[in-house]
Amino acid sequence: MPLSHDEITRFLKSVHPYDALPQDALDELVQQIEVREVDADGSIYQLGNALPGVFVIYEGQVEITDENGAVVSHLGLRNSFGERGLLKDGKAATHARAHTPSVLIVLPPDLVKNLIDGHDVVSKFFDRTRGGRSGPQSLATSAIDILMARDPATCPPDTPVQDAAQIMRDRHISSLCVTEDEKLLGIATLRDISGKFVTESMPADTAVSAIMTTNPITLSPTDIGSDVLHVMMERGIGHIPISEAGRLVGIVTQTDLTRYQAVNSAELVGRIARANTADEMATVTAEIPQLLVQLVAGGNRHEIVTRLITDIADTATRRLLALAEAELGAPPVPYLWLACGSQGRQEQTGVSDQDNCLMLDDSVTENDMAYFAELAKFVSDGLDTCGYFYCPGDMMATNPRWCQPVRVWRDYFKGWIDRPNPEAQMLASVMFDLRPIGGNFDLFTDLQSETLANASANSIFVAHMISNSLKHTPPLGLLRGFATIRSGEHRNTLDLKHNGVVPVVDLARIYSLQGQLTEANTRARLTAAQAADVLSASGARDLLDAYDLIAETRLEHQVRLVKSGDAPDNYLPPTALSDFERSHLRDAFVVVKTMQSAVGHGKGMLG
Repeated sequence: MPLSHDEITRFLKSVHPYDALPQDALDELVQQIEVREVDADGSIYQLGNALPGVFVIYEGQVEITDENGAVVSHLGLRNSFGERGLLKDGKAATHARAHTPSVLIVLPPDLVKNLIDGHDVVSKFFDRTRGGRSGPQSLATSAIDILMARDPATCPPDTPVQDAAQIMRDRHISSLCVTEDEKLLGIATLRDISGKFVTESMPADTAVSAIMTTNPITLSPTDIGSDVLHVMMERGIGHIPISEAGRLVGIVTQTDLTRYQAVNSAELVGRIARANTADEMATVTAEIPQLLVQLVAGGNRHEIVTRLITDIADTATRRLLALAEAELGAPPVPYLWLACGSQGRQEQTGVSDQDNCLMLDDSVTENDMAYFAELAKFVSDGLDTCGYFYCPGDMMATNPRWCQPVRVWRDYFKGWIDRPNPEAQMLASVMFDLRPIGGNFDLFTDLQSETLANASANSIFVAHMISNSLKHTPPLGLLRGFATIRSGEHRNTLDLKHNGVVPVVDLARIYSLQGQLTEANTRARLTAAQAADVLSASGARDLLDAYDLIAETRLEHQVRLVKSGDAPDNYLPPTALSDFERSHLRDAFVVVKTMQSAVGHGKGMLG
């Protein structure tokens, strides 16, 4: 079907990043593009072909498959493809065929290069990394919506001053915003009450409107911390209401600024290390969501954020072990407490349960086991109090199966490797992420190296582990390239844990197994796999970029929930993303699925 320049122009104005181009650049683009029609099941390009440019789907559906014939994506209207291979070496990295009769717009390579060089919006779109993050930010450069207290206390203007004072006392605050029909009229502070109502001996029924500061200065959630600091210093005030579109949405006080500066991982770690009960620790771990918000808003990369948050869990665990020993007495034999799961990999976010176990010195006796059962219960109960909930699968040291002498653990790993049934595959996957937390670390060193050597040498076990690792797949489907959850509480969302980061975690574990690598952290495993030639440089680079984008999208989703007053979770509605963000996330999922296919066909080392 022939397309006129006007039709192409109207279409591209609905496709990012071309919608952001100035009109003269868009007109020049339309003059140079090619329109192709492809019949159903017709080939668009084959793996290794020189690419004629970047393709954008005007009409129809396109199926992308990898070198092994595995489908990695179904694409529809406005989706683009071919850019990864074009920008890498000019050759197709996949196969593409028309699933239905399709009309495609092709942007030739020179045009794509000129657009990238000449327009930041296009350059950013085709840059599939997250390298644009700035370094950590200070209070002065942080956005106000990170600093402010939401849902500030309010009262109507006819509220008696005594009632207003009681509200402040009961809520442990020093100011009230005075509103009428959601409009901010003024602000009353404890200073106003003491300096006007009390000092001037006003009548008991005096309304708060008589002492409030009228038409107070306000700021917007998009302003930054330095704006707050400057206004407070210039005006000599300690409370600034925050409004948006004329509606009161928050307030920033000097207390909020102090709290923001105090909430950092080192300060939380220090308070936990000094705590004497699990309840005291829980008051500290309750601040983790706010820490998550500040760390992400401050421009920290996801691996830094999760490492800092995991450090808090590690400290809580070690403090609970010390408190347990203080209560139960010295342990009868050396022991080692280990974490697995996200804590073991140092990848905890705002949502974490506990996965842990105990390894005991082989000199332990049956009579000694009661001590370690009590120690395990003390620590696991304490972690639950701190918000690290009991593992639904009972992968905890409180389960006698996971509180055993090293010789038993050695038999466990040997049995899983020799007889890799489904349960063995699952347990091995969990236990290969073990990381010592507290106790005698020597109990694990020889066991870890021995197990990795035995596992990597058993080709049948490795094959089963690879098969098990492919059970979690990226959520790629027909609708805008995503397959969302179809029913239940999280219907129409993407599970960014099990279908997002977990597939990469599983791949990294396989590479670690193949290379006998001791790292537990996913990103560290991928880097080490490249250094050990288990994974090619290009494969590692692609997978790291994909993992970074998925992991950061997950954190940003959790931050949005925390900022709106909700508990963080892993379920992201694609509608919450822009076309630009959806396109990048889809590309990241395609990379992961391609790497899964390579591992599944015995080509994991090729990347």
